[in-house]
Amino acid sequence: MNRKISVGMAVTIVILAMTVTFSITMLIAMRLFDSTVSSVKEKESMYNKVAEVDRYVRSNDYYTIDETVLYDRLTAGYLLGTGDKYARYYTANAYTELMNQQSGKVMGIGVELGMDQTGYARVTRVYEDSPAQEAGIVVGDYITAIDGTDVKSLSGVDAVQSRLQGEAGTIVNVTWLDSKAASRTTDLTHSGYTSTTVDYQMLDSVGYIKIRQFDGSTPSELDYAIRSLTTSGAQSLVFDLRDNGGGVLDDAISCIDLIAPEGTVAYAEDKNGNRTIIGSSDDESKVELPIVCLVNGNTASAAELFAASLRTMNGARLVGTTTMGKGTIQSSPQRLSDGSAVSITVAKLICGDGSCFDGTGLSVDVERALSADEANSYLDYTPTTDPQVQRAVSAAQQLSGTTTVAGANDSASSAAASSTAASSVAASSEAAESEVAAASVVSTEDLDVNGTTYSADCYGEFTLSNGDTMKLWKVKDAYADLSALPMKGMAEEFPIEAEAEQIYVADVTSNGETTRQYLRTDKAGRNGTVSVKTFELGDAE
Repeated sequence: MNRKISVGMAVTIVILAMTVTFSITMLIAMRLFDSTVSSVKEKESMYNKVAEVDRYVRSNDYYTIDETVLYDRLTAGYLLGTGDKYARYYTANAYTELMNQQSGKVMGIGVELGMDQTGYARVTRVYEDSPAQEAGIVVGDYITAIDGTDVKSLSGVDAVQSRLQGEAGTIVNVTWLDSKAASRTTDLTHSGYTSTTVDYQMLDSVGYIKIRQFDGSTPSELDYAIRSLTTSGAQSLVFDLRDNGGGVLDDAISCIDLIAPEGTVAYAEDKNGNRTIIGSSDDESKVELPIVCLVNGNTASAAELFAASLRTMNGARLVGTTTMGKGTIQSSPQRLSDGSAVSITVAKLICGDGSCFDGTGLSVDVERALSADEANSYLDYTPTTDPQVQRAVSAAQQLSGTTTVAGANDSASSAAASSTAASSVAASSEAAESEVAAASVVSTEDLDVNGTTYSADCYGEFTLSNGDTMKLWKVKDAYADLSALPMKGMAEEFPIEAEAEQIYVADVTSNGETTRQYLRTDKAGRNGTVSVKTFELGDAE
């Protein structure tokens, strides 16, 4: 049966619907209005307060106001007042400098620095073909003044590095103390040089990789390091992330992808709790070797994500001390109308397994803090003498099943690490020690090393503590040619007192088979000892 609705009923229904719609619309509009008015009132109150202070100061202040400084401080203070401890304000000049630096227009002099108890900036690394290297600055020197400004008056290593930067072709005057405590001063011209973020070497059977920060070049450098170490026979890997403050998050995720199996690496979580995947790994290039990450209280942000991801996805062990606990994501600097810029926190960083280290840091599986004396010597350590590195190496050997008796427990490994830091040459037997006193050159021969013929002093043949024999040569004038070749590890035994910055060749005979070893010594340590390391022939790193 067809039912017809009267015209009056239809009109009534339409009017009713319009009334309901209007009511809902008015309700929403009133709430929005109230919210807007409230926000406007709050902003008006804030502006009025600032204006009130400004009127009072300008009417009574004794000092002349620098308007530019005032506006910069007001903006910086606003960010401080938000409670975002990672928010940052860039003045117009600072933002321009940042952009120039990222584009390669602003350069340093080619050094990495660390502040020690002297208050001066100690040189911890000098890059090849840099202005610093050309000027004769070497690792261990102390930069004391920049353009006449005492380094002790600057607020930390970042401020020192900033003073050393400038546009290509500009000059900076640098004063430093060399190894003989002699003060030297010269003008350095900013010019291009190649910097790296990844260092690597073999420590016994362990591949050691130091990552100083994550930037655009790090993934390719890390990929090359891993391939080189695995080709050299590494049975486990140690990633040294100490003092790595993070860097570019996307580049850190790319590095994780080189190592981790397939899975989600990280999420970004907004203030409402909504999560977005910001990184994943595939299964194409995962590393199957046991992994240890060495961390400390300055390991932060993207470096913490790297360590956390390898622990959950690769079963890595963490050695060292609890990390910083910076698990947030900041925006790229947003430029303002006057040329300045701000960067603010936009999300929380969540690991692929759903955990978050923000505010807590990452706890370690093996605690190995530095003692007070070790901390004072921190800048003097090399990977072969650093007690934390040695503990990480011991942990890596345990994971790979190649650990020694000394590395089987924490106390023994700590003692071994301390011993290694104090003395770089392995202990010899009484027979070998008796040979040291009698060691002398018995002949001079020509030796072919890495395709070049050198004159070499032969010390004859020695009996080692395990009954093997070693015939030993010191290769003259070869250090400069061969010092950059990749190191394998410490020599197990060296029968004579080693000289600094020398190349040695040894024929070791065991069970009737003779193996040739290539050995290198670098500069003497603080206690005068000289470490003897094995290296591989080939192309320089």
